[in-house]
Amino acid sequence: MTRQDDFLAFAHIGDLHLTTAEADNARDLQTLLQRLRGRSELDFVYLPGDNADNGTAEQYLLLKRLLDDFPLPVTVITGDHDMEGGDLGPFYAELQVPQLPYAREVGGVRCLFLDMCGPGTGGPDFRLGREQVQWLEQELHQATRLEQRCVVFMHSYPADLQGPGEAERVARLLHEGPVRLVEIGHTHYNELAHDGGVLYAACRSTGQIEEGGVGFALVTLDGPAVSWRFRELPDGWPWVQITAPGDARLNGAGVAEVRECRVLVLAESDLTACEWQCDDGPWWPLQPLGKGRYQGDRPVPEGVRRLQVRVRDAQGGEDRDEVELSGHLSPVAAPVDWGSDRTQLGEWRARGVLGTQLGPNRNGRKW
Repeated sequence: MTRQDDFLAFAHIGDLHLTTAEADNARDLQTLLQRLRGRSELDFVYLPGDNADNGTAEQYLLLKRLLDDFPLPVTVITGDHDMEGGDLGPFYAELQVPQLPYAREVGGVRCLFLDMCGPGTGGPDFRLGREQVQWLEQELHQATRLEQRCVVFMHSYPADLQGPGEAERVARLLHEGPVRLVEIGHTHYNELAHDGGVLYAACRSTGQIEEGGVGFALVTLDGPAVSWRFRELPDGWPWVQITAPGDARLNGAGVAEVRECRVLVLAESDLTACEWQCDDGPWWPLQPLGKGRYQGDRPVPEGVRRLQVRVRDAQGGEDRDEVELSGHLSPVAAPVDWGSDRTQLGEWRARGVLGTQLGPNRNGRKW
């Protein structure tokens, strides 16, 4: 697998809870899509469920109209609000999306999209059902055999599954399989949790927002390294994100060391500087690879603890990113904590994680 084929980049827009075109969340979604529409550096945009607040055909038609002329692929899965009418008929009929579950290979990564809601009875009765759990197990076994890394997309943590034995079985399948990342919604707040094998990443809601400003998460998987950072709408261009090496807190002790510095830059004008630094050493230039990707011209020295990148564009815009390469490693959690928010990393403002936990899930402090 070549380096160019071993890279995934997507934007995660949190639960929409769409109602009417005049509501704030519909206008916020329009603004988000406008910011992302020219971003050919991204493979797709991900919507994690709770797309329509009441699961009605009219609300899905509103979403479809907002997405109709959007040039990037958009992947949409189900949430509990999408089941409010008792079934997922309007979801599939109006959005014309693939039947869940399904798998898609993107950038050399196996992406698995799950339905936690259709097999249940609605509300928080999250279930995958026997057939979908078997499908997931087969997909993970196949990916292991082919030595493919996986990213799983589902509405909430596996710990929220209500089917008999599902929570434990699915958490174990993910933890012991080739899964590097699970992207979820439902919480309404940004949260990162690492069980020593898998990173679980929840993105702030777009509708019914409980904390901070509207935005999206920029997510990459560069070889074995996961990177995740939330961007609020007021943030100006350019945006830079270190894709490799991965921050130790997001990747745990088991990730293979990457000795090259690589970044993804989203910009609307030419860059006048794109540089990286190890600890407090000199700044070195990064070289363009295409599609917004840049790479250092020398290996990351042994023993480096912190790596920083800074970029500046022709309009005077600047951005920085930083990763820690040692310390704060996520230990392997006890099996009872796999697939849950009990392994959450806490407040991390540089990544957009405020630690407020204001939302409807099990650990939500307000609801």
